[in-house]
Amino acid sequence: MSNPIIIQGGMGVAVSNWRLARAVSQAGQLGVVSGTLISVVFIRRLQAGDTDGSIRRALSHFPVPSVAHRILDEYFIDGGKPRLQPYRQIPMPGAAPTRTQQELDVLANFTEVFLAKEGHTGLVGINLLEKIRFTTLPALYGAMLAGVDYVLMGAGIPRAIPGVLDDFAAGRTSRLRLDIEGAKEDDAEVWMEYDPRTLLRTAPVMKRPKFLAIVSSAALATTLARKSTGQVDGFVVEASNAGGHNAPPRGAARYNDAGEPIYGPRDEPEPAKFRELGLPFWLAGSAAGPEQLKAAQDVGAVGVQIGTAFAFCEESGLTPEIKREVCQLSQAELVRVHTDPLASPTGFPFKIVQLAETMASRMVYSERPRLCDLGHLRQSYRREDGSTGYRCPAEPVADFLRKGGTIEETEGRKCLCNGLLSAIGLEQHRRSGYDEPALVTAGEDVATVARFLAPGADTYRAVDVLNKVLGTAQDESASSMAEAKAS
Repeated sequence: MSNPIIIQGGMGVAVSNWRLARAVSQAGQLGVVSGTLISVVFIRRLQAGDTDGSIRRALSHFPVPSVAHRILDEYFIDGGKPRLQPYRQIPMPGAAPTRTQQELDVLANFTEVFLAKEGHTGLVGINLLEKIRFTTLPALYGAMLAGVDYVLMGAGIPRAIPGVLDDFAAGRTSRLRLDIEGAKEDDAEVWMEYDPRTLLRTAPVMKRPKFLAIVSSAALATTLARKSTGQVDGFVVEASNAGGHNAPPRGAARYNDAGEPIYGPRDEPEPAKFRELGLPFWLAGSAAGPEQLKAAQDVGAVGVQIGTAFAFCEESGLTPEIKREVCQLSQAELVRVHTDPLASPTGFPFKIVQLAETMASRMVYSERPRLCDLGHLRQSYRREDGSTGYRCPAEPVADFLRKGGTIEETEGRKCLCNGLLSAIGLEQHRRSGYDEPALVTAGEDVATVARFLAPGADTYRAVDVLNKVLGTAQDESASSMAEAKAS
């Protein structure tokens, strides 16, 4: 398996959907689906009617038909639910999921990878967040059942994931330790476990996907290369201008007048140190151009990871309205990104696109009612009696304080789970009449995405991004003309 030059970034929630990953993969590069909250996306797509039949087609290939049929019977609504009827929820994830919850996570990730790989032989990866551990094990197993080629993970230190991939490839049970805030030295460790034999009586031996860790520093990469539970196959090196979650600046925290963290020379990638590790690496962060690709390869990188440029193309999961608005603002040089140090419940700085007030459903996010009803970013904490509880700094303040949190932890927090689902058109409709507002994240490269638009066009495709970066548009045009003449 040769390494791709371009990795399409794994942007959640379902912005990097199977359609985007498939388009990039078919073009010869690494398409990546996002596994973040994919079980929620999966059941909402079923409740919306699975209008093109893609989910049901994928599930017809699942190796345990009875499990697929049971989930379809439970959640599929022929013709889709009424627009203002709330989506049915699934239980919030935790350290001790039910068998049904695990099956749902396996099915959702299997489906997304299966559809991304369907009908071609290109490479497909899946992106997960280290900070979201509750669903990681069944998510990885489902992706591997569908033949995923790469696993990418950041937002933490994913030392245990290579060993999990080794276990599942060999048909073995695997486990992950749960980090619990406030745990005492003499407390028993809490482990999450997934046994493939709960799904398949005889767990098959499977291909072990390559593992790429998403990092921001050579020090972290060195730790992962030397101390992970299995083989790390390479690194994606994200600069601070990349989208989504960023690593905090190194050293003492400093902020600009807009309240954004200030990054300095210590936060710049160090290609020489990555070369010393002897593993492939890709640079990420405003890398969607031939000059950036050449610069990356000149310092020893295999290529680049590109997220933002793909986020606003036709195949991505963002709603058409959001994509058109961003392209228009980019053309007018009016779009910008705010790096919010407080927004994400993970504690990592999070980039939020500052959109104009052009959509009728838009509201000021600070006015949003606080709630936590999906729970994928909840933190585990030790209760006074030694048991494990869960809390989220974006939930109602009184609830968070009652669970031992502090008022400072709640300030400025936003519910990424619900806000990002709204950005892909799967917002929850509350019985009170309140519709969840969209939250859009992107890297600083969003300011110039209009460069991918053809004259007079208001949308562009994934292949337009690849052509621009790889410089193949002219070659393809010449090839098409030659074929036309020959015929």
